[in-house]
Amino acid sequence: MPNPDPIGVFDSGIGGLTVVAELQHLLPAENIFYIGDTARVPYGGKTRRTVERYSVEIGGLLLAEQAKLIVVACNTASALAVPRMRKIFKVPVLGVVAPGAEAAVMATKNRRIGVIGTRATVASGAYEHAIRLLAPAAHVVSSACPLLVPLIEEGLFDDPVTDEMLARYLAPILSENVDTLVLGCTHYPLLHRAITRATGPGIALVDSAKNCAAAVKSLLSEQNLAAPQDRLGHLNIALTDPAEGFLRVAQNALGIEIGEIMTLAVQSTDRV
Repeated sequence: MPNPDPIGVFDSGIGGLTVVAELQHLLPAENIFYIGDTARVPYGGKTRRTVERYSVEIGGLLLAEQAKLIVVACNTASALAVPRMRKIFKVPVLGVVAPGAEAAVMATKNRRIGVIGTRATVASGAYEHAIRLLAPAAHVVSSACPLLVPLIEEGLFDDPVTDEMLARYLAPILSENVDTLVLGCTHYPLLHRAITRATGPGIALVDSAKNCAAAVKSLLSEQNLAAPQDRLGHLNIALTDPAEGFLRVAQNALGIEIGEIMTLAVQSTDRV
């Protein structure tokens, strides 16, 4: 039987709306409930224990909205918290790391793959591990890019400052002769044009948002969780702290309709 319950999606902030946009494009009949943990963003500098706790708490809020599966649209939480969430929750939990790694292995021709992401994502080694499970001989080089998210949230998608930062961050990766680059943060697809300028046209960009949406579609089919196909799904967004500025930037950049925004209460941020 069709399942009309929503797909639950969360990120530490607003960047996960890139995943929402891809889900809406690929699965127009599905309802989506998105939570951005804007009160505690970013997750990238937090410990594993803290990221696990935050992720379990937000996952619980999604289950309270009757989510039929949870999409962790945050590379840091995907790298650090998905195993814990899968032990706790009875619904399927899907992160962005495994789909991105699979797409990178499929895209590369010379088995030399670059990864960019937050400090926590890069330090976790999650992409390297996932890629080498699929292609043990792959050479993976990663670079943390801590200043990209603030630039994106300021809407500086095509700005000389962004171009300069990308050139600095990507130089060590490009020197390794990679032919594929994983955008290991859900904010980064908003910089697709700028990253292409920095890498040149010969490098394949792997968009974690797009590949995560494809994995969700497969999972819905495999587990008979798809919504009735004779309808158009709707999007609900909740934030743990107001973030109207970047929310509107994302809306314009992604072409998604954002209506009334709910605010959800979470515990205060711990000192780490």
